[in-house]
Amino acid sequence: MIEALSHITLITSDLARMSTIIEQVLDGREVYASGDDTFSLSREKFFIVGGHWVAIMEGESLPNRTYNHIAFKIAATDVDVYRARIEKLGLTLRESRPRVEGEGHSLYFYDHDNHLFELHTGTLEERLERYRRGKAA
Repeated sequence: MIEALSHITLITSDLARMSTIIEQVLDGREVYASGDDTFSLSREKFFIVGGHWVAIMEGESLPNRTYNHIAFKIAATDVDVYRARIEKLGLTLRESRPRVEGEGHSLYFYDHDNHLFELHTGTLEERLERYRRGKAA
């Protein structure tokens, strides 16, 4: 039986640059850096982001951008704060998909390795409640 999400691992061409994104945009806290000692496939760092373990490992960037993404919950009052952080690092913001009222607001952005991140203000419960009301609501 699955107990919980263990961790997320992202491959990055530049550990320092990705560390900056995790720390300055996602409020991540570094808890481990391998340096030149590799216990896994390559040099790596571990962070805590919103209570979750996020690992980054040195490697080749994704070949292209897709809608596959990782979403983190933020407060609706913090959208502008996070947008400013993303823009300060020169990251590419992606237009949000069309939304219906009541399912929350999202900021999407790509890192330099083509990973897509979402910062979302809604919850699963809010979205399901909104979808139950149908498109006309």
